[in-house]
Amino acid sequence: MTRALKSIIALLVGSLHFSVADAAITHIAAGADELMFTLGAGEASLVELMPHQTLRDIGRGRIVAVSERGQKAIMIPRRDGGRDRIYSGFVAVTNAQPSSQIRYVEEFRGVSRDNTPYPVAASKKGLQVQMVDDALALGIKHAALNFNLATLIRARPGPDTLTWRMDGQDYFFARSYLDALPVKRLSDAGVIVNLIVLYYTGGNSEADHFMVHPKFSPDAPNRLTAFNTATDEGLRHFKACLEFLADYYSRPDSANGRVWGYIIGNEVNAHWEWYNLGHATADEVVDDYLRAVRLANTAVRQSSAHARVYLSLTHFWNEVMQKNPARYCEGKRLIDEFNRRAKQGGDFDWHLAYHPYPENLFEPRTWLDKQPAHNADTPKITFKNLEVLHDYFKRQEMLFRGQPRRIILSEQGFHCSNILDGDVWQAAGYCYAYRKAASLDGIDAFILHRHVDHSGEGGLNLGLWTRKPDSISTPEKPRRIYDVFKAADTPDWEKSFQFALPVIGITNWSQVVK
Repeated sequence: MTRALKSIIALLVGSLHFSVADAAITHIAAGADELMFTLGAGEASLVELMPHQTLRDIGRGRIVAVSERGQKAIMIPRRDGGRDRIYSGFVAVTNAQPSSQIRYVEEFRGVSRDNTPYPVAASKKGLQVQMVDDALALGIKHAALNFNLATLIRARPGPDTLTWRMDGQDYFFARSYLDALPVKRLSDAGVIVNLIVLYYTGGNSEADHFMVHPKFSPDAPNRLTAFNTATDEGLRHFKACLEFLADYYSRPDSANGRVWGYIIGNEVNAHWEWYNLGHATADEVVDDYLRAVRLANTAVRQSSAHARVYLSLTHFWNEVMQKNPARYCEGKRLIDEFNRRAKQGGDFDWHLAYHPYPENLFEPRTWLDKQPAHNADTPKITFKNLEVLHDYFKRQEMLFRGQPRRIILSEQGFHCSNILDGDVWQAAGYCYAYRKAASLDGIDAFILHRHVDHSGEGGLNLGLWTRKPDSISTPEKPRRIYDVFKAADTPDWEKSFQFALPVIGITNWSQVVK
């Protein structure tokens, strides 16, 4: 440890505040071989921290450069031996005080191996796919696939493994899992594919050791852990997974198919249920999730300049699923704090995967929802007031480089109850929702959940298909919603949707948009 750094440690303990903003790091860009810093005019030492370290870890950081007064730019090598600094955080320190929050790379110049633009889809119609042939026959333009990192990771090489080398170390992944996914068939057919990146505990004990969040509770109801980016080993493996996937699914020859979206975790404002990091305050959830999403974005950018990384939220906006602040937080609060803190540390192009289910998941007539209001203080955002989310993301403070972040609706469906009008209400719910989503230019995709009913969804029947009795999700027969889904983005949509107008209580589809 250098004498200068020892001096910093001695004066920093218990007194973290920012007193020399004129020396702050204001921008960091990564190139193929260098990191380029834009600075204030003051003298400063640039201290490097690992992604999971905070200002209180400056004593364990490393001075990588020293700027002189008036020097407003400085460059350092991107690599430290075999280690890539592109993920690191940096802080300028003057007179033993940090000048600002930790700053991260926010611009990538010539870093990406592939610069193919994000594709323009013919429509917003999408599906969480179970049966590929049927999905393609339905004419989908978007797909979402659950992707379990626990099934991908292997602790050691073997005849089934593919190897990824990162920072001088090898990581191993299951070829058979990748081969079983329909990514190539879907993307070859022009479908924009999104992976919902998850980690289910209990299926891979060796990977659980480093991938499960240190605060994960064994009482978590769905076995879904937050990603462990809080320890050295967990951080390394998470980075390796995302780097590998982005490379595997962004190759110009499309040998493995193409993935354009990486949804990081699931419904994080209901973290106890779907992204468990134990009992945590909203601030703790935001900080932990921001780290994971920023890491994922940095990993993806090394392979693709235009693939997207998404946050995942439930339809709870200004209220919570249950009144327990250690288990749930408001979606709006999470988004606002995530956005604010991301900008403090160096803004990046994160986007949103939202789930605007009806307020009552067993009531498909979402136009009857009572809680949704047409303002930003609404308790919930469902399809009834989807414009609120759309407009919120066009606010100045939400923009990225002057442009709205993109929204996809990555999981939502409509229940079919076992009553006379159940089929009709489910189909009408889809008609209403599709016309609403189609009218909003900031929403890129409406990905329906589910393809086939599933026995594990608490009695919900959300499928385009019914399931066979006594099966988990074996398709039996298509419902009425199947035909309107198929027609939704074709010239026949109005004829197919006509039945829904009197069910909804409107005379034309322009009345759906408030």
